Amino acid sequence: MNESAKRIDKPWGYEIWWARTDRYVGKLLHINKGESLSLQYHNVKDETILVQAGTLLFETGSKDDPTKLKKTEMKPGDLFHITPHTVHRMTGMTEVDLVEVSTPELDDVVRLEDRYGRAGTSKP
Repeated sequence: MNESAKRIDKPWGYEIWWARTDRYVGKLLHINKGESLSLQYHNVKDETILVQAGTLLFETGSKDDPTKLKKTEMKPGDLFHITPHTVHRMTGMTEVDLVEVSTPELDDVVRLEDRYGRAGTSKP
């Protein structure tokens, strides 16, 4: 079956969903320079990101104390496995393209902070 990729516009850039099955999801995320995804965690969703282009500020921490965040600068070729309950946020230091592969629980998002007014929601 021939399927096409699906683009989802976001306030921080966009996602292109290039694979979606009952077992995994593949996405390309484009983060605009200076924009951030929510400070969030997932209860079940397990994901791995791979930076393709640009420089990403990646913040990670524990759900038990989300105020203590480790900041890591990621560049092309860098990857990170985000396990459930890992608090995380991505910010584009430049225009950033990254690949995300995850389990299929796309609605499993607990937003702790969001500069676009989406905190506390569970929408992809």
